[in-house]
Amino acid sequence: QVQLVESGGGLVQAGGSLRLSCAASGRTFSSYAMAWFRQAPGKEREFAAAISGSGGSIYYAASVKGRFTISRDNAKNTVYLQVNSLKPEDTAVYYCAAEQQRVGAPTSRGEYDYWGQGTQVTVSS
Repeated sequence: QVQLVESGGGLVQAGGSLRLSCAASGRTFSSYAMAWFRQAPGKEREFAAAISGSGGSIYYAASVKGRFTISRDNAKNTVYLQVNSLKPEDTAVYYCAAEQQRVGAPTSRGEYDYWGQGTQVTVSS
């Protein structure tokens, strides 16, 4: 079992930045692929970024590539999402997800078994 707790969301003006964090419980954090998904009001939860257990493989959705950066610190059991050049359409609840994975990191919501409670990001125009 893995428990995930996100933090770092907030209200920011367009063009601004935030750093989201996701702290995970457990002693085998490095064996888990981690991902960030987001869900805007009235829309389905969508993939944003994912990182393999070692950090060697990283994937981004086209809509965030070049603006968002995913990283992880296995010593701290934490994954981060640096979000820059925010746009109003980035407004959403951002969720952290984990899946035990030997190689790579899934980008499909259905492949993740563990989820955090989410952190709200609101971008004003």
